[in-house]
Amino acid sequence: MPPHLPDVTAAVDALSDELIAVRRDLHAHPELAWQEERTTALVAKRLEEAGLRVQLLPKSGLLAEVGEPAGPTVALRADLDALPVDDFTQDPWVSTNRGVAHACGHDVHTTALLGAGLALAAAHRETRLPGRVRLLFQPAEEIMPGGALEVISTGALDGVGHVFCLHCDPGLDVGQVGLRSGPLTGAADSLNVRLTGKGGHTSRPHLTQDLTYALAKLVTDLPAALSRRLDPRAGASLVWGMVRSGSAKNVIPSSGEVAGTVRMLDAVAWNEAEGLIRELISQIVAPYGVGAEVTYVRGVPPVVNEPEATAVLARAVESVVGEKGHVQTLQSLGGEDFAWYLESVPGAMGRLGTRTPGGPTYDLHQGDLHIDERAVGIGAKVLAAAAVEALVTG
Repeated sequence: MPPHLPDVTAAVDALSDELIAVRRDLHAHPELAWQEERTTALVAKRLEEAGLRVQLLPKSGLLAEVGEPAGPTVALRADLDALPVDDFTQDPWVSTNRGVAHACGHDVHTTALLGAGLALAAAHRETRLPGRVRLLFQPAEEIMPGGALEVISTGALDGVGHVFCLHCDPGLDVGQVGLRSGPLTGAADSLNVRLTGKGGHTSRPHLTQDLTYALAKLVTDLPAALSRRLDPRAGASLVWGMVRSGSAKNVIPSSGEVAGTVRMLDAVAWNEAEGLIRELISQIVAPYGVGAEVTYVRGVPPVVNEPEATAVLARAVESVVGEKGHVQTLQSLGGEDFAWYLESVPGAMGRLGTRTPGGPTYDLHQGDLHIDERAVGIGAKVLAAAAVEALVTG
């Protein structure tokens, strides 16, 4: 930290027990996208108690500010929502909301940002911050195209010079933060195709529009054709998550559907993908005479970390966990609606290590995800330090 500012890391340490309790409370009470009312109320109450200016968003989520309005503005973002999966952890704070779990670590993100906000408020009381920090507690990250667009529409980025966030990474040990300048995640869209046609008896497929066969051709041929029509450097990946057709072995059904995700590393190819996929679907099913209803939802572009902002975040990371804790990370095909903020404002996302050293590696979006809770305090310190660093360096 610059010498004329208090050490925000010490302020986070003073909050350690409280932050762990908050994280466990949030984990036990997860809420799905646009339903994060309890989470919003909990965060708003604590920030208001600390003297922060809080603005509730129209559906769920909130904005809060700390610092001096007459200076540069830095934004920090966390996401609030959980996933529709069962919680298989054995911790006492296991989800009490059946079929809903914080299986992506958003409980950690929310608590870390809360801790950063409280630490920055304490810093501001001691030595005035040279600007203000806007905290974005965003709803609905887990659905496409993401709640970020709703937050941005409220003016959340007005006057913001830089925006930062962290995302849990169970592939990194706690005490490590992965950074990468440039593309960090992939673009992600959702695709649903419903086929309809004349069904009939499996002994007479020639008298039907053999929808199940057409569906099978679509499942295999569309990913293959896409790989030959898009530049392979785009890293396009179409993977089906659901295939549904028929209810009896001797009946050709009259309808069926497939659904999956379309992901790629390149923003240019992302802009071309929908039109090409619609064209290919039409060509693949045409020989079978079936109808195809295509629902294509544009999700999120890639997260592209701006170099200067990445350098700011790197200095913050090293001030908290040292040079050895700052590790390089690779681009992934995972989608993240933080990308929408970076369409307007330079910023960077870091990957927050959550694995206990020597322990098992878990996966995101799985109900057994286990978080080493030391990551909560580290995340809070890194976010607060990044905000101060960005304010000081302008």
